[in-house]
Amino acid sequence: MRFQLLSSAIFVFAAWGCSGGGSSNTPATSPTSNPAPSGATTVNITGQNGAQSFNPNPVPITQGSLVMWHNMDTTVHHIVMNDGSFDSGDIMPGATSSMMKLNSAGGNYHCTIHPTTMFGSVNVATDPPMPSPGPSPY
Repeated sequence: MRFQLLSSAIFVFAAWGCSGGGSSNTPATSPTSNPAPSGATTVNITGQNGAQSFNPNPVPITQGSLVMWHNMDTTVHHIVMNDGSFDSGDIMPGATSSMMKLNSAGGNYHCTIHPTTMFGSVNVATDPPMPSPGPSPY
C-alpha cells in the first residue's frame, strides 16, 4: 500500500513538472479574441489539408500601419521579419501576436518553426493612393 501511494505521489509531481509551469526563452502569446484595432491589418495563419499558409499574402498596407498575425491553425507558429525588426514569439493556436508598426518599405517574413514552407511578405505603400478624379464639370 505504501509503495502504491509513493508511486502515485511521484507520478503526480512528475506530471505537474511537465505541465508547462517552467519558463521559456520565447514568450508564448495567449489566446485572444480581441478584434484588430481600427486601421490594423490581421494576417491569418491557416492550416488546410496539412498545408500551412498566410492570408493575405502578400500583406498590402500603407506606411505606419499596424500588422498582427492570428493563428487559426492547430499548431504553434513563430513569426519573424527576415531583417530581424519583428519577432512575434510563439503564437499558440487561437492566439494573436503583438502588433508590428511598419514605417519602411515592407519586407519578408517567415515562421521560424516551419521556415521552408511558411513565408510571406508585407508590401508597404509609402503614400496613400490618390483618389480618382470625379467627372469633369466642363
